[in-house]
Amino acid sequence: MGLTSGPEKQAILATDLEHVWHPMTQHSLLAGKPPMLVVEAFGSTVVDADGKSYIDTMAGLWCVTAGYGQTAIADRVYRQMKTLPYYPHTAANVPAAELARELSACLGGDLKRIYFTCSGSEANDAAFKLARQFGRLARPGENRYKIIARHRAYHGTTMGALSATGQSERKWRFEPLVPGFLHAAPAYCYRCAFGKSYPACDLECAAQIETMILHEGPETVAAVIVEPVVGGGGILVPVDEYLPVVREITRRYGVLLIADEVISGFGRTGRMFGFQTYGIEPDIVTMAKGLTSAYLPLGAVATTGAIFSAFLGELEDRVHLVQVNTFGGHPVACAAGLANLELLAEQRLVERAADAGRRFLGALKDLERYPLVGEVRGKGMIFGIELVADKKTKAPATPAIINRVVARALEQGVILGKTTMTTFHLNNVITLSPPLVITSEELDTVLAVLHATLKDL
Repeated sequence: MGLTSGPEKQAILATDLEHVWHPMTQHSLLAGKPPMLVVEAFGSTVVDADGKSYIDTMAGLWCVTAGYGQTAIADRVYRQMKTLPYYPHTAANVPAAELARELSACLGGDLKRIYFTCSGSEANDAAFKLARQFGRLARPGENRYKIIARHRAYHGTTMGALSATGQSERKWRFEPLVPGFLHAAPAYCYRCAFGKSYPACDLECAAQIETMILHEGPETVAAVIVEPVVGGGGILVPVDEYLPVVREITRRYGVLLIADEVISGFGRTGRMFGFQTYGIEPDIVTMAKGLTSAYLPLGAVATTGAIFSAFLGELEDRVHLVQVNTFGGHPVACAAGLANLELLAEQRLVERAADAGRRFLGALKDLERYPLVGEVRGKGMIFGIELVADKKTKAPATPAIINRVVARALEQGVILGKTTMTTFHLNNVITLSPPLVITSEELDTVLAVLHATLKDL
């Protein structure tokens, strides 16, 4: 079972507090309340050093899609480590080639070229570079460099990906960021940026993207990037027509559409990819997290054959993609990805996300009877519970209330997520994105804990 609550646990925590810099953490508070020491995990459960078990409704950080303790992935990784632990991807290796083939099949359409990275942030950075270079190759008389993203969306923590991110609290400390990134309103019916209601709104949030393209000049816009479902920014689920309209707008002006599937991909929304849930085909797809179910770091960028062809020529033409990642296409990480895809198919986890997610969302909707709950929303196996201080005005619940909900659930053995340092004054959404192997009994437990927690606040 690992460590106990005795001296060994205390020694590890003391070492951690002395040497480790944790992300998104105020370390001055850790002396009085050290971080949880996790020692084991299986299925949808994590176990701390005291032996207490928790249902992890966040799949780690949106990423342990196939669940913890999948020995098929661990065994495949071990065999690959013994055979070929690493070689740069300027050469070919078997797992990367096979994973690229399998991803192409999952993506469908003309999305047949895969470039591997190490993370979602790197994948999005690579996609921006690819889009800009493609714009100059395909239209040499134009300077298509601008990227239109959306407020509330999260695209990563590297400087390019952070520039695309629409979360002001994550960005202001590092500004000025990379030029050329613009932001439109998100598809967020509960707090419509235009003060309208669907369907009378005529999808003004989508129309704003067209307006921005026209005002900036289509000849300056390289791409629009969207999360099919905005994840860390509050689980913003668009109406079904939204993404098809955005896809048509980008086609109209020769602008590439990038689908950021880092969270939405690999079954999370009830289809293999979020863009498939909404019936569109983007020009570029970025992915990570669920690509290996977090067993090893791996990201990827997929693009169409038509885009890839623009980079072909003679060496002296200098038109090839100028992009490299030391660990991109890592054979061991790609072996994990292959085993993960096999598990998703064998255990029918994508279909389960659609079916179980639909039922669970219906059950979660009952939480809207409580004064604190403004809206429950979700798609597939990703859910958001927006908490408010006043249902009529939709004034957001305070961080103290959000933290109390999360803490009370943790006491009852359920790990919940929350929006953290996203948009000023709107960090008021409880998030759930569990492993797709989560059982019906575990979902029932999560629901009971939510009811017990929210009804008394």
